[in-house]
Amino acid sequence: MYRRLRSLIADRRSGSLITVDRRLCSLIAVVAILSVGGCVYQPYVVAPGSTVEQRFDRAWAAAGGAMYDQGVNITTQDRAAGILRGERGGIVITATLQAMADGSIQVKFNSSGANSQDPYLINRISDSYDRRMGM
Repeated sequence: MYRRLRSLIADRRSGSLITVDRRLCSLIAVVAILSVGGCVYQPYVVAPGSTVEQRFDRAWAAAGGAMYDQGVNITTQDRAAGILRGERGGIVITATLQAMADGSIQVKFNSSGANSQDPYLINRISDSYDRRMGM
């Protein structure tokens, strides 16, 4: 340890300590960036005692409510297929709900049409859905 410290002091005088510091900072940055990829999103926790049908009902109501919150006029509701479709200003929004094997409900929102009229509509609908679901 003493020899290493002594060599660092000697290296500092020659200017190579700065190179060592840059290498160390680069290594730390790479490790930090790679560790972010290991983050896991915890999905919505299913309420104990609720059935798949109850969870589907709640997600269905939240999806339709989120579309309504953002001024989307719902034109199609096919509960058996799990599809809600609506339109606002030439943008067609489709919500697809699907019961998964683990009992959770997967909800997807898609937009098509004149998205350039309101490019963030789909994001606002997703945010409204999350609020309605208590996320």
